[in-house]
Amino acid sequence: MQVRHLPSPLDQMLSGKNLIVFDGECVFCSAFFRFMLRHDRAQKFHYATAQSPLGQALYAALNLPLIDFETNLVITNGEIHQRLDAFAAAMAELPAPWRFARIARQLPKAVKDAIYKPIARNRYRIFGRYDTCLIPDCVLKSRFLGLT
Repeated sequence: MQVRHLPSPLDQMLSGKNLIVFDGECVFCSAFFRFMLRHDRAQKFHYATAQSPLGQALYAALNLPLIDFETNLVITNGEIHQRLDAFAAAMAELPAPWRFARIARQLPKAVKDAIYKPIARNRYRIFGRYDTCLIPDCVLKSRFLGLT
């Protein structure tokens, strides 16, 4: 799906921006956020938690669950990616060697779902859950959309 197909306020806010929306209570998802933050030295991405007003608006616009999140979202070049395609799209924006993980996008959908869905469904049980959602410090706040 394209960002331009979102409701107007979301389209305007996200136009021209790369964004990663992640479950801020999920230890695994938050580790992905920290990985991206560390390796995105060009600062191509902005971030939002799925629990934030922006995250909730995006999930609602995409008819995704608003509580039991089944996917992170990654927006690159005006396109919204979900599940393993989201991971691949994020990796494609990083320098080598990480960008080579974008090959995951080429896997058949059945294979991608077989990899992604069991992890997503069991991520709290396997990796844990934070009691509260991530709150960015002053340095990170500028990288989060909807907080500045």
